Amino acid sequence: MFPPCNDHLMSGEEFQLLRDAIYSHCGIHFDEDSRYLLEKRLSRRLEALNLPTFKDYYYLIKYGRNREQEMTDIMDLLTTNETYFFREAYQLKAFTDEIIPELVAAKNELGSKSLRIWSAGCSTGEEPYTIAMLLLEMEMLKGWNIEIIGTDISQRVLHAARHGVYSSSSFRTTDEYFVRRYFQQQEEGLRISDEVRQLVNISQLNLFDSGRIVLLGRMDVVFCRNVIIYFDNEAKKRVIESFYNTLQDGGFLLLGHSESLMNVSTGFTLRHFKNDMIYQKPARPVWGLKP
Repeated sequence: MFPPCNDHLMSGEEFQLLRDAIYSHCGIHFDEDSRYLLEKRLSRRLEALNLPTFKDYYYLIKYGRNREQEMTDIMDLLTTNETYFFREAYQLKAFTDEIIPELVAAKNELGSKSLRIWSAGCSTGEEPYTIAMLLLEMEMLKGWNIEIIGTDISQRVLHAARHGVYSSSSFRTTDEYFVRRYFQQQEEGLRISDEVRQLVNISQLNLFDSGRIVLLGRMDVVFCRNVIIYFDNEAKKRVIESFYNTLQDGGFLLLGHSESLMNVSTGFTLRHFKNDMIYQKPARPVWGLKP
């Protein structure tokens, strides 16, 4: 994807320094096999900043005046953001046919008509907009106050999410009904409708920033699909604990199909629904993390 730069070779010491700095910032873990990937992608920043070595670059992101912005640029270079509308359809069916009715019944007992959902690692926006479209189709939610929050660490993908215009690759599993109902054709692609957009708030968030996460408030559902695969076990524990604390009692956590909480958390119950298996925070929780 990026051409190798022979002028910038990364030593073992430099790899460890940069790897640890990135891990401390956001939890993304690079093992020794990923050294060439890190070297190849970060070489672009050395060239842009006219720095001779990766150690100089390390000092810049640790002590430089613009270190926060530079770390943001690193995230844009390192994160992979492959996504599309209506991804993992069986899980979305469990969400609409089983989870939402259960939440609605519980909230009706409390006299509440408010639903808050967090798409953590929302990338270019297909996931939160998919959730919004699905909820707009549900009669039982007419008149409800629905808020969907999409967050990501990469400013580049968030810009695309806010722009809300998509090419054909984002619609590989999208039923034609949703395309006609919720998109308008423009010269550069298909634009998501304002009806969908008004349910979704997009903002930057580092999943390691527990202080910012607290400010999001309590959630009924958290989607975090194909994100924690980039974390080691300790980072997973930290992020999952934040999700646990953010969820309302009885709230749901939806992970990617290849992700699980095995050896990470004992705080959630794994519910076997008709369409999928979903993690749920117990109504009377006892938080636990495996050592």
